[in-house]
Amino acid sequence: MKFRKIYNNYIQNNLFVKVILVFAIIVHLTIITLSYLLFGLMSDSIVNSELNNQKQAMERVNRYMEQKYDWVQNTVQDIYRNSLLASNTSYFLRHSYSDYAQYMLDQNYAGGNESAVDILSYLADRMDADPDVQNILLYSTDMQQLYAFNRNGPRRLYKTNPTRSYIPEIMASEGAVAATPNVWIRGLIGQWNSQLYSMRAQVNDKNTLKNIGQLLVYFDSGMVNRSLDEQRTPLKGEILVLSQDGQVLSDSANRYYGKIFPYMQQVGSLKQTELLDEQSYISTLTQNTAGYLVVGIMPKSAMAEAYAGLKRTIILISSICIIVAVIIPSILIVNISRRTNRIVHFMRKVEGGNLTARLQDAREDELGQISQSFNEMLDELGRHIDREYKAELRHKQTELAALQARVNPHFLYNTLEVIRMRAMSQGAVDVGEMIYSLAVLFRNSVSAKTENTLGEELEMCRLYLELFRIRYKDKFAYEVECDEELLRVPIAKLLLQPIVENYIVHGMDSRRKNNRLFIEAVQEHGLIQVRIRDNGKGIEPEQLALIMRRLKMPETEEQQSFGLRSVHERIELVHGPGYGLSIESMPGQGASVTVTWPAEVEREEAGDV
Repeated sequence: MKFRKIYNNYIQNNLFVKVILVFAIIVHLTIITLSYLLFGLMSDSIVNSELNNQKQAMERVNRYMEQKYDWVQNTVQDIYRNSLLASNTSYFLRHSYSDYAQYMLDQNYAGGNESAVDILSYLADRMDADPDVQNILLYSTDMQQLYAFNRNGPRRLYKTNPTRSYIPEIMASEGAVAATPNVWIRGLIGQWNSQLYSMRAQVNDKNTLKNIGQLLVYFDSGMVNRSLDEQRTPLKGEILVLSQDGQVLSDSANRYYGKIFPYMQQVGSLKQTELLDEQSYISTLTQNTAGYLVVGIMPKSAMAEAYAGLKRTIILISSICIIVAVIIPSILIVNISRRTNRIVHFMRKVEGGNLTARLQDAREDELGQISQSFNEMLDELGRHIDREYKAELRHKQTELAALQARVNPHFLYNTLEVIRMRAMSQGAVDVGEMIYSLAVLFRNSVSAKTENTLGEELEMCRLYLELFRIRYKDKFAYEVECDEELLRVPIAKLLLQPIVENYIVHGMDSRRKNNRLFIEAVQEHGLIQVRIRDNGKGIEPEQLALIMRRLKMPETEEQQSFGLRSVHERIELVHGPGYGLSIESMPGQGASVTVTWPAEVEREEAGDV
């Protein structure tokens, strides 16, 4: 309900708020989608990068373990390559320690390099050469005895009686080369360090190739992590070295020493991620010869920490982009909204009748052009109203002037008709014609029509001139010509008669016998022109200039007639500037008055525009 109220009050009828909301929704969805895709791509890249780093670390661990495997194998191979050392080793593994000591004395190696042929000295030197070696164990299958080298203690020979120990069985069983130290052997030699792994190699007689013993080497598991020191970036997750049965040979996190790795089933899975302590990525490397497995475990939580900074950065950048992308356009839209509201408010003022108001917007964009066009429309509307109002006013004034004597039109018409019939019955034909012309003129003047056709207006002029032709008999003549197609052109009533009357008053000379007036109506170049020419006394240049100036000046209240100025103003008000009266005259050569207005076709086209 509250949302509905907010929508009705602020959104429903507000176009710009809708635009801002739609734009904001689009921007949010676009930026969030792009940010999500970008985060997905970059986080995948980070995950792959971290997994590659872990894979490289696993390969370094594997290389390190292979070096230790090779160290054990090379130790046995070196024994086989040295014939004396190989013979002495076989003798040691097949006889008691006292017999071996006597054997060595009998061989008289005092003058030579004893360590090169004495298996015990040789193994001691090998242990001293590699700090990773914690114990070397040489087991004799025939004698069932174990000779142990301890880095931090003395060398000792241990009897492994099968009735009291499982060591002979353990040594006889075949297993992986790499494993954790057996608990029975640990107890025998007193080595309880949990961070050890062993590498085993068979020792055979060089001549008969019969297995005569085994070489076991215990390495420090903590030294495996030394291979990770080359890692340039901090290692995330952990790396383990496991035997085939899940014994932990090395653990970079020191969590599973002395235990069986509890997730061996998941390690063998083909899935990229498995649920261990938590959902984790698992990578493996298998060393088939030594029989161990290098496992890389990368918890997803640790991986999430790797791109947590990226996530915060993307959220920050996306938030800034959303703020910038929404606020800046919103400011622009709000500004446009304010300008539009001003235009709407202004239009309501004009609707209320205030035609003098104007929009003040100097900008040249679309709203500025609308404001300017609206102002120009109001200016033109004002001019049009002014023209129509003044034209109507002038017309009403003309009608009022013509109707000043209108008391009872029907009584006057009937009276003039009685007088005309009386004159005709008495033989006064000319008097009858004058009365007829006067009656028709009077009837037209007082009629309610506001317009005549050009033919009717010319007929009124003819009747008016006919009165003076009868009056002055042979002293005055006139002629009226009009194209047939112009007879039906509508014009304002009493538009031409004031010009004819002006000639009668000012241009005709009753002393002359050749007074003539010629009226011609033509259409040329889209204009209708009525030319009224006379052969009167003409107009002085100064007087003509004064008349032309007065045509453009407003009439004063003292003037009782409308004359030439009334005709000119009425045409200009109806048809616009550029149309109206023009006068040409030379003293003694008469005058020519031309009335010009646009043809009806041009007026209609102008109205359509």
